[in-house]
Order: sequence, then C-alpha cells, then structure tokens
Amino acid sequence: MGLTRRALERVPDGQFDFTPHPTSVTLGRLAEHLTEMPQWATITMTQSGIEMTTPRPPEYARPSNRAEVLAQFDTYLKEGRRHLVGKIDGEFLAPWTLRAGGREVFTMPKMAVMRNFVLNHMIHHRGQFTVYLRMLGVPVPSIYGPSGDERM
Repeated sequence: MGLTRRALERVPDGQFDFTPHPTSVTLGRLAEHLTEMPQWATITMTQSGIEMTTPRPPEYARPSNRAEVLAQFDTYLKEGRRHLVGKIDGEFLAPWTLRAGGREVFTMPKMAVMRNFVLNHMIHHRGQFTVYLRMLGVPVPSIYGPSGDERM
C-alpha cells in the first residue's frame, strides 16, 4: 500500500485526461481505480459478494486532483485495514461471489479474493500507472528496486 501511495503522490494535476492510446483509460480514472482497491478489502470482508453493475451512490465524486486522489486512497486504506484486523481463519475462508448482471463471475474464499482480486489487481494497475507517469515525463518512484529516476 505504501508503494502504491508513493506512485499516486506523483499523479500530475492537470493531466487527468491523459491517455496513451484511444482504447486506454485516462490517467485520472486509473489513479481513481488504484484508490478503490483498499475499499475492495472492506467490501470483501464485510459482504458475501458484490454485483459489478451496481452504480455508484449519487453523492460519489470522482477525485479530480492529486490531493483528492491521496485523500480517497488514505480513507479507503484506513477502512480496509480496520476490516482486516482481528479476522480469524474462518472469516477468510468464507465464500465471496462476484456477479455481473445477476450472473456469477466467480466464487472463491475471501482470502483468495484478497490476494487475487485486491492485491494482485492493484499491483497490475500500479505498474500500468507507472508507464503513464513515464510517458508524461514524471519521475517514476522506486518500487521493486531502483527506477530510472531514483537510485536507492
């Protein structure tokens, strides 16, 4: 989570509409998506599943600058951690189901959801995000060792 936050700290204000290709998501949407992952920990541990097609609440406001991205990430991370602390094996082994349009996409134990659908998903998109940063000339933080912009 700390490495993801370090990457999000680099999101350049005024570039949220950047996209490297017409079929790619915007930088702003990708940053927002990274902020959502810790919230998925809360959803995973407090619910037995989720319907992907459920719209966001009407009061939801997309982050539109770096400060809002970081505030949303920090809020969701604090909530997510709170819902993970003190859990017992049985809670992590409980099944969790992802549905789309009422149809089951998958059901797996919550611990597998946390690893695959939350953590691995975040790692994947964090890597994608650093490519966007590189394309914009923003220094990329060290994540798994030195980056071309940071020497450890």
